[in-house]
Amino acid sequence: MPRRFLGESGIVQKDIFIVFTLLVNAVAWYFMTLMIIDSILSILNVSHAQNIIIWAAYHVAIIGSGIVGSILSKEIDRLQFIYLWIILGVVTSSLPALLSDFTVLHVLIIGILLGASLGLGMPSCLAYFADCTHVENRGLTSGIILLITNLSAAFFVILFGMFNLTVNLIIFVVWRASALITFFLKPEQRIVSERKKNPSFTSILHDKSFVLYFIAWLMFCLIDRFETPIQKNFLGDSYNLILIVGPLLGSLSAFVGGLLADRIGRKRIVLYGFVSMGIAYALIGITAAPVVSWFLSLSVLSISAGIVWVIFIFILWGDLSKFVTSEKYYAIGIIPFFFTNIVQLFSAEYVTEIPVTSAFSLAAFFLFLAVLPLLYAPETLPQKKIELRRLRKYVDDVKKVREKYEEKGVKG
Repeated sequence: MPRRFLGESGIVQKDIFIVFTLLVNAVAWYFMTLMIIDSILSILNVSHAQNIIIWAAYHVAIIGSGIVGSILSKEIDRLQFIYLWIILGVVTSSLPALLSDFTVLHVLIIGILLGASLGLGMPSCLAYFADCTHVENRGLTSGIILLITNLSAAFFVILFGMFNLTVNLIIFVVWRASALITFFLKPEQRIVSERKKNPSFTSILHDKSFVLYFIAWLMFCLIDRFETPIQKNFLGDSYNLILIVGPLLGSLSAFVGGLLADRIGRKRIVLYGFVSMGIAYALIGITAAPVVSWFLSLSVLSISAGIVWVIFIFILWGDLSKFVTSEKYYAIGIIPFFFTNIVQLFSAEYVTEIPVTSAFSLAAFFLFLAVLPLLYAPETLPQKKIELRRLRKYVDDVKKVREKYEEKGVKG
């Protein structure tokens, strides 16, 4: 009998290794594409308008290819499609290394190809993760994945800073190619997603639960992207420290948030994240003191963001699509994360003109508004799972008390 991860309700260890490898590789590769494109742009010294066009094209390519990939994935075996996606990523990652010199047009094409290579198979990879995991342990598994990917991203930031662009491009290609190790591993459990109905985009957008969560997620991403340039401008050099410590706190909170999401539910955890971030912005708007704003930005904002990311990127869309295939749910569900990056590109120079106290107060107000759709959204973790965990904890506590009294009785 195959060994299982996270107990009897978990998934086979070989399957979890395959899923972990694919997702950790893909998410870390995303961070690496950002660093590679940024390194090339710094060499070219492009204009502000050219920078916006290149980054906007990159994110549009991710969104568009994700939608296309969610449609194509139904025509091809999922694992074969994922392997083709990895090979495509290796090929596109190799393109910058083939050029001896770069122009703005080269970078634009490379950005579009890298974006398309990333987005094309990401919905299928996330859907494969959703099908492999069970609803009662999906949060913990997601938290571990996000923790590892964020730590690996920090590692590659340090590594890329030690070498020149040529060496970094080699690391870039080798890392993406390393995901092909999963090609030689045969899953213990074959996920037959073909048995599930393939939903249309229209039916998903008519799903009330999906729409309520999507609106809240979109508002969160918009507020986060609008406030980032203001924080950079307001905190100055202190923001560099936030860039180092913030992701670490966010990674740890993503792990804890995923764990708690399996115990008390997704909706409650998201509400905690939204409300705590809203309170933090409100306090910053009231005080506007550099020390206070730095502390709150570093702690509360980073922790809340980690909790929200793990729920909305990995967990929620898999929960909502339990009776149908997940690719299209994930393809639409991750759009706010990338779309709001485009919005930030065009709005950054304008939002920094807003007074700091007004900006943070408005952020708090809109975050509290974003809570409203969540109040009407259903809990995606089945209530019986929550009650079963409570019952198990109660039984364990009773056993401990009984054992303690028995020990005292023997000693007496």
